[in-house]
Amino acid sequence: MDMKLEVAVVPVSDVDRAKSFYQSLGWRLDADFAGADGFRIVQVTPPGSACSLIFGDGVTDALPGSAEGLQLVVTDIDAARVELTGHGVDVSDVFHDSGGVFHHAGEKNRAPGPAPEHKSYGSFVSFTDPDGNRWYIQDVTTSRPGR
Repeated sequence: MDMKLEVAVVPVSDVDRAKSFYQSLGWRLDADFAGADGFRIVQVTPPGSACSLIFGDGVTDALPGSAEGLQLVVTDIDAARVELTGHGVDVSDVFHDSGGVFHHAGEKNRAPGPAPEHKSYGSFVSFTDPDGNRWYIQDVTTSRPGR
């Protein structure tokens, strides 16, 4: 049975601020619905993604800014960094994990620059949304078999 990740929920403190931020990145606004008792759901989707992001009021009990390790994949990490910076986002410099495996939590074990020989899956940049939810962008130039 195929199982596809459709939605990730991100906790935010100000729905309109989050909506504005993600739309400023060029993400498509899919929905903005209000329900009873202050319930509100906003859904946005990154360009080219099959998975959307949902946030709102009454959507999650998680603390705003507590999402860590949300990950986007691109085929050109340098171009992605330039694009995000052009949207006014404070983006880290390109880095790779000093152990050569996968980025650690926060900024631990970061080595400056792309992965040696620009190894696919090895280079990253990171940024946070206005609440501090941490995103990583991973450079994947050659996908593994079956991906």
